[in-house]
Amino acid sequence: MLKVYNMHFKLSIKKGDTVKVLAGDSRGQQGKVLMINVSGNTAIVEGINLVSKHSKPNSKNTQGGIVKKEASVHISNLMVLDSKGIATRVGRTLDSKTNNLVRYSKKSGEVIK
Repeated sequence: MLKVYNMHFKLSIKKGDTVKVLAGDSRGQQGKVLMINVSGNTAIVEGINLVSKHSKPNSKNTQGGIVKKEASVHISNLMVLDSKGIATRVGRTLDSKTNNLVRYSKKSGEVIK
């Protein structure tokens, strides 16, 4: 019998990061990460991968109708942008001042906030 382990890896993308979409219908677009789903390795990015959702009339939306909403994108299709707006891979290193792990851009070498 094949055993499947639910392993969670350290992700290079965090909530609040600005990312660029590498593949899919939204390819080349940029946006801010709103939410991360660690178990599914997906993220919801502001203004990316919009889908139409049909909603019934309710107290919040008395009219009802079709609402545009962001759908999730797999993390492998996203790349973090550094402060200069360049898509880069992310590394981790010890900060000499605080002795904490910090993320840095592998292209420019600067720390990603």
